[in-house]
Amino acid sequence: MGSMQALFKADGEESLGKYAISEWWLDAYSKGPGAHSHSEDDIFFVLEGTMSFLVGDEWIDAPRGSFVLAPGGSTHDFENRSAERAGVLNISVPGSFEQHMPQIVSWFAKNPLGSTQPTEEY
Repeated sequence: MGSMQALFKADGEESLGKYAISEWWLDAYSKGPGAHSHSEDDIFFVLEGTMSFLVGDEWIDAPRGSFVLAPGGSTHDFENRSAERAGVLNISVPGSFEQHMPQIVSWFAKNPLGSTQPTEEY
């Protein structure tokens, strides 16, 4: 998905639909999936770097080792605003999120991620 990659560690079939576990990696200065909501709870654990998360209407910067909960139904997003690659482990409850990935990948092919890199103002 351009500067964002996903790797599923456990899918709905393996967990009988109870959860899905995936890693999400964003290159430096990469926007994420965009603000969205769904019925599943999303639990994020920052593996590397600092990831910025939107939960509800508040952005927070979460460094390596942070946990962030986006409860089902809440608007949420994530992006990497730093100069280093960042990654999160995501647990989605209930599972089977991976079944949506072909459509998501297709959407990102048509709508590339933007940059979070600050621009200089003159």
